[in-house]
Amino acid sequence: MSGTFETLSEARVFGGVQGFYRHESAACGGPMKFGVYVPQQASKESPCPVVYYLAGLTCSEETFAIKAGAQRVAADLGLVLVTLDTSPRSKRYPGDDESWDFGVGAGFYLDATQAPWSETYRMETYAATELPALVEAGFPADPAARGIFGHSMGGHGALTLALRHPERYRSVSAFAPIVAPSQVPWGEKAFSRYLGEDRAAWAAHDATALVTKTQLPFEILVDQGTTDKFLARELRPELFEEACKKAGQALRLQRREGFDHSYWFIQTFVSDHLAYHASLLRS
Repeated sequence: MSGTFETLSEARVFGGVQGFYRHESAACGGPMKFGVYVPQQASKESPCPVVYYLAGLTCSEETFAIKAGAQRVAADLGLVLVTLDTSPRSKRYPGDDESWDFGVGAGFYLDATQAPWSETYRMETYAATELPALVEAGFPADPAARGIFGHSMGGHGALTLALRHPERYRSVSAFAPIVAPSQVPWGEKAFSRYLGEDRAAWAAHDATALVTKTQLPFEILVDQGTTDKFLARELRPELFEEACKKAGQALRLQRREGFDHSYWFIQTFVSDHLAYHASLLRS
């Protein structure tokens, strides 16, 4: 054990270290795994900016670290990268694995209010508060220079956490995010079970609704592939685009011709996203 977390594995990559770790989470009621990439520039005396990545449905703390090819860019830019799991996994509930878009692997980065999910499905508290406190105490990550980004469900999480906790983040970006979960099947399915039937409660976790009330003092970056099979039914970037326009929120929405929802899309543009975060976090 090291401090309050257990080291599962560590490997040298591009001058830094990619590690995977496990700790006991109070928010999620059991063990949770996470990954951290520490570039060689980072030290206790000179911590680096830190960017948290939230993965999409069915993914884990390993997905982005293995598939995105981000460590090379993070090494050049001097960024600490943190990846986390997409739901609690130790405490099981009836129906939590009946479908791929709800339950295990599909926590939607919110704190559930409905039983039985409210017992451990507290991913907002985990992602925004508990894990950053652990990481920033145990690794050379600068808590004053913290950004967040994600993909799909994780893009939803990144946008909503940044808008719900603007004091915590200095940058936010997303790949193919679910921007209006209250208006699409994925969100309706998850929100009705995690939060109940009151749609007013849903709005508090919907980026398109949140941006009408809270604006961030920096430009939000979003990339969306034009051949994404989920684009018209689940993602609806035009809704967030219009809401940002009305609210006066700076948004750079880049529609990427011919790209789909996969990690090939993320690999292609991850360097742009990390450069965006580095620019804001080092300013």
